[in-house]
Amino acid sequence: MSSTRHCCLGLPLAIIEKRRADDFAQAESLNVIGDVRGMDAILIDDEVDTGGSLASSAQALMDHGANKVSAAAVHGVLSGPAKERLAGAPIDELVVTDSLPSRDGDERMAGLPLTSVSVAPLLGEAIRRIHEGRSIGEIFE
Repeated sequence: MSSTRHCCLGLPLAIIEKRRADDFAQAESLNVIGDVRGMDAILIDDEVDTGGSLASSAQALMDHGANKVSAAAVHGVLSGPAKERLAGAPIDELVVTDSLPSRDGDERMAGLPLTSVSVAPLLGEAIRRIHEGRSIGEIFE
């Protein structure tokens, strides 16, 4: 029996171990836990602010043999040095939601493989279900 963990998509799961020296320090990717050799990796994070964690995590995956890296985050803050860091990172595509004002077409982010997807339908359905006293959990089944 394989000891490889699988995520909810039924795909192998790897974890990037990272540390911050303090609350304001740049996170440092320390280790890839899991085997990514020969795989197309998808990085998932809650937010991308300055892009440092995402860029170092993508590089760690490539260093451990991943074929390519795509990334997704709920909140695309993309502040300060984000463009430079992400432009230099081995990331084929970055998908963020429009939980913050969209960066699609934002000339400050020009040249990045950036896609923004709307959370409006999901939020609208959740509000409707709350109003009707119906289950929100069913949205995710």
